[in-house]
Amino acid sequence: MAMSSEEIETLIRAALPDAEVTITDLAGDGDHYSAHVVSASFAGKPRVAQHKLVYEALGGRMGGVLHALQLTTAVPN
Repeated sequence: MAMSSEEIETLIRAALPDAEVTITDLAGDGDHYSAHVVSASFAGKPRVAQHKLVYEALGGRMGGVLHALQLTTAVPN
């Protein structure tokens, strides 16, 4: 069963309440998404740690119900 972009956004916002989240379905199949996440929680963290926070928010769904996520993260300006 595929995930919707709304489900992904909800999970990320639950873990990072201040986050600005933009989800794009890359293939139209509910399996391949792009996510751009901007959060103050990322301040002072290296990119790998920022991505880890997002993957943790998805609760182990990566590689299962969510096949691929192209992820970019940033700190608010």
